[in-house]
Amino acid sequence: MRELVMDTETTGFEPSEGHRIVEIGVVELVNLMPTGNTYHQYINPERPMPKEAFDVHGLGDEFLRDKPVFKHIVKDFLAFIGDDRLVIHNASFDMRFINAELGWLNLPPLPDDRAFDTLTLARKKFPGSPASLDALCRRFSIDNSSRTLHGALLDSEILAEVYLELLGGQQPDFGLSSSSGNVSANQSRQPLPKRPAPLSPRLTEEESAAHAAFVQDMGDGAIWRKYGG
Repeated sequence: MRELVMDTETTGFEPSEGHRIVEIGVVELVNLMPTGNTYHQYINPERPMPKEAFDVHGLGDEFLRDKPVFKHIVKDFLAFIGDDRLVIHNASFDMRFINAELGWLNLPPLPDDRAFDTLTLARKKFPGSPASLDALCRRFSIDNSSRTLHGALLDSEILAEVYLELLGGQQPDFGLSSSSGNVSANQSRQPLPKRPAPLSPRLTEEESAAHAAFVQDMGDGAIWRKYGG
């Protein structure tokens, strides 16, 4: 199972107001394991960067001026993500921007149901608790000390760790696989010790006779007969 953990950085909150994507980061997971395969691209938004957005991600006009525009990177981006599921924190935001950029190029949008929203999952698992990426890092003791500013690839790498924790643990087999040097769950179970002497029966003779009569009335097909009942 291939999944793509994705994040974007933008010039603002609404593409309908002329805001654009300035960075895309994607981390590939296969069977819930990071493969080391990533996609990362800075993008020239062809518009000035508002100070509010710059304060979030630190990507300014001068830095982005020589970066490719979206139409020059879209082919490689779509080829990388293929048709596989996207894992995104606050998916509606990123999908809105991706589909706006695709729409401006007269390309078909990505289906909304293709995106799995980790923000929704976190709110379901921890109702009433903060569900931002930083809050989830604190909850799961994930080191995000390098996240002084938002960055699409760094945030995707952190989100991949958060996503696996939200699913129950970083290893699909929860660390019990013998291939990782650990014994399997069955191997780790110790046999129960035998009693030095069997327990004495707790049924009275009257109760035993009543049970025998009950089984007799059930006929030859009674399952009790298979176990000496």
